[in-house]
Amino acid sequence: MLKIRNKSKYLDFNILIGGKSARFGSDKGLYQFREKPLITYQLETLAQVNYDIFLVAHINRQVQNYINQIDIKTIMAFIIDDQKMISRVKERNPVIGLYSAFKELNKLGYRKAFILPCDSPLIQKKVINFLISQSQNFDCCIPQWDNGFLEPLIAIYPIKKALFSAKKNIKNQNFKLINLIDKTWKINYISIEKAIQPLDNKLLSFININTQVDVEKIKNK
Repeated sequence: MLKIRNKSKYLDFNILIGGKSARFGSDKGLYQFREKPLITYQLETLAQVNYDIFLVAHINRQVQNYINQIDIKTIMAFIIDDQKMISRVKERNPVIGLYSAFKELNKLGYRKAFILPCDSPLIQKKVINFLISQSQNFDCCIPQWDNGFLEPLIAIYPIKKALFSAKKNIKNQNFKLINLIDKTWKINYISIEKAIQPLDNKLLSFININTQVDVEKIKNK
């Protein structure tokens, strides 16, 4: 049994590390940037906020790679993609990782999950704290651009409800992340331009590292 640091279990952080990183060419989270893995920048920021941190991996071999390269004292545990669910789909996708995380977190008694991708290393502490504060009295808290585009991988979800939604979507072979969000939920859509940009002027929190070229975006940040 895990020894939970955050006794209230109101919320925890979950970083998805199980992607294929096909365009990048190697595991993005472990890419060495200024002599440390990219994911370490995220972990150092999250460690400043008092909630448990989980890494959601695809397979055990990937877990060992992370154990060898990061300070595992900063995290609570690894969550491995549910193998039964993997067998139902043709290719790897983040919905499986989310389902697997929600399933384990529900067993552990957490109420909400702050989901993050491993390829957003510059997420800002002010943004994290703001989103957590805005999740109070809502099921889901999700950043939204003025053009209506949502950021489903930098969002806070209700674990029990999201587990049900993820399971249903996988069963229906519906892997669009935005379909995890049920219209019956009480949702707080947070304007990125109006509410988040004043806290993160350059919107560093939303810079994604998808290719080797993208690493150039953060060299001078």
